[in-house]
Amino acid sequence: MTQYPHPPSGAGDPYQRPPGTDPYGRPVYGPPPQSSGEIVPVQAGGYDAPMAPAPAGGPTLTTIGDIAVTQTEVITPAGRFPIKGSVWTVTDMSRVEKTTPVWAIIVAILVFWWTCLLGLLFLLVKEERVTGYIQVTVQGGGTYHSTMVPALGRATGANVAQQVNYARSLAA
Repeated sequence: MTQYPHPPSGAGDPYQRPPGTDPYGRPVYGPPPQSSGEIVPVQAGGYDAPMAPAPAGGPTLTTIGDIAVTQTEVITPAGRFPIKGSVWTVTDMSRVEKTTPVWAIIVAILVFWWTCLLGLLFLLVKEERVTGYIQVTVQGGGTYHSTMVPALGRATGANVAQQVNYARSLAA
């Protein structure tokens, strides 16, 4: 039981809500009908909302960030739309930084005292680190969505571009 009971609905309702609605005017959904032993998932949340429909386009072929692509549609948090005629763009905003690692600096300082200039060769050691994101945008059906995929290595940009090219081939 909650701290605040639901106000009455019907004839004694001071707000004149139609029957079958909650205190906020949203329709109240009862438990789904049990038919032929079908297993119905239970949804947790603030109120009983209808379950999201299953993807009509079949199985998910690829996902790019939070964009899912099926044979017939694109599914984004902004909405669903047909894949035919969708426009895809990729922007690689990652960069490769070359730095001297800390261990090489320490070894160069320690070895310098014994071998003079030979220890400075350790300062030539370089380490590569990839940082940044790859931005993927998709437009179609009056919907625009953009996602950022973190660049984890040099191959991340090529992998994301390959997935987008696959989605473009489905859109053609």
